[in-house]
Amino acid sequence: MEKYDQLKLSNQLCFPLYAAARKIVNVYTPLFKELGLTYTQYIVFMVLWEEDGLPVGTLCRRLFLDSGTLTPVLKKMEAQGWIQRKRSEKDERVVEVFLKDEGWKMRDRLADIPAKAGACVSLAPDKAKELYELLYMLLGENPQEPADA
Repeated sequence: MEKYDQLKLSNQLCFPLYAAARKIVNVYTPLFKELGLTYTQYIVFMVLWEEDGLPVGTLCRRLFLDSGTLTPVLKKMEAQGWIQRKRSEKDERVVEVFLKDEGWKMRDRLADIPAKAGACVSLAPDKAKELYELLYMLLGENPQEPADA
């Protein structure tokens, strides 16, 4: 083994993960542009559509983001009229995030996005499921039910 083999791009697991993530996000970007939406805002919506009124900390954990990254995203979403942030009645240190009517309406506007974006992933369903499970293992999480890309 050569002294610097570990520095070859072809020996890096991180590179294909990075390139694949960029490819997927680049497919989503034009689909969101007309709605003035970012990918990060989209994944916030997906979590809140499943369970509205979550604390910011829970959103951070579910999305693998820190509060310094998520807070500006939430502020923009609030300025758009999509969400509302409120202090918890049980613990005023906790900020909870609720969808407003416009946020719920975005669900209808975005309902076809997974199918459109998923069309760019040329993996057989069993391979896509395997990749999904491996990625969650890499994140140190149990995989949830796989969905479209």
